[in-house]
Amino acid sequence: MTSPASSSERVAIEVAEALNAEVVSQQPVAGGDVAAAFRLHLDDGRTVFAKTRAGASPDFFNTEAAGLGWLREANALSVPLVLHVGHTHPLLVLEWVHEGRGTASTDAEFGTALAHLHRAGATTFGREDRRTTGSRGLPNEPAETWAEFLATNRLLPLARMASDANALPATAVEAMDAIAQRLPEFGATHEAPARLHGDLWAGNRIIDTNGTNWLIDPACHGGHREFDLAMMRLFGGWDPAAFAAYDDVWPLSAGWQERIALHQLAPLAVHAIKFGGTYVAAVEAAIDSLLWL
Repeated sequence: MTSPASSSERVAIEVAEALNAEVVSQQPVAGGDVAAAFRLHLDDGRTVFAKTRAGASPDFFNTEAAGLGWLREANALSVPLVLHVGHTHPLLVLEWVHEGRGTASTDAEFGTALAHLHRAGATTFGREDRRTTGSRGLPNEPAETWAEFLATNRLLPLARMASDANALPATAVEAMDAIAQRLPEFGATHEAPARLHGDLWAGNRIIDTNGTNWLIDPACHGGHREFDLAMMRLFGGWDPAAFAAYDDVWPLSAGWQERIALHQLAPLAVHAIKFGGTYVAAVEAAIDSLLWL
C-alpha cells in the first residue's frame, strides 16, 4: 500500500513537472471520501489544488476534468481551470479558489447563473462519451428522453445494485422497477437535455472571497434540469432566494413539486447502498409519495 508520504511526494513531483514550477510548500486538504487532496504553493506565486487516489487507474480523473471543462464552456458559473490531468498516475490539478463568505445576493446570483448553465444544454440525455459518473459508477448511456435516461441509467441499475447488496427491502426494489416503467406519467416530457452539474449539494459550491459562486466535483451529464434543483433541496444549505432567482429566469414546468421526490430517488438510493441507516427509510418515503401520484 502506498504511504501518505510517498503519495504526497509523487504529487509534488508531478505538479512541478507539469506546471514548470517548484513546489515551495504543500498541505493536505480535508474533504472527499475517495481522494487525497493537497494545497500546493509554487515558486512562481501560484497556489494550486491537487488530488490523487491510491490504487486508481491513471485515467481516474479524466471524467471529472472533462466535466469541469464542459461547465466552464457555458460561461454561466465560475469553475476552476484544469491545469493538469495525470497520465501515468491518477492526478487532477486545478487552480486554487480562495474561500470566503457569501453576500446578501450570493444565493440569488447562483440561482440566476444555474438557469443559464442549464440553458446551455447538452447534445443528449446522458453523455456522448458514455463515461460513468459517481462513486457507484452509474452509466450515462445516451437516451432520447429524460424518462428513458432516468429509467435505464439510474433507477433500474440502482435497483439491481441495492438488491445485490441487500441495501433495500425487496418491496422498495420492486417499487423502483415499477416507477421506472411509468416515468412519462409524471410530466415534463417535453424538456430538452440540460447541462447538469449532476451532484449539486451545497458542499460542491464554493464561495470565494468576493462572494462569487464556484462549482466543483461535478458528475456532469445531460439530464432534466429539475434534477440539480432537487439535489439542492435534498441536503439543504441554500437560501430560498436561489430557487426564486432561478424561477425568474426559467420557470419550471407544471407539476415540478410532485417530481422532486422522483429526482431525489436515485441519489437517496446511492446513499442507502453506501451508508444504509436513515437513507433506507428516506428511499421508502420517496417511493411512497410517488406511488400515490
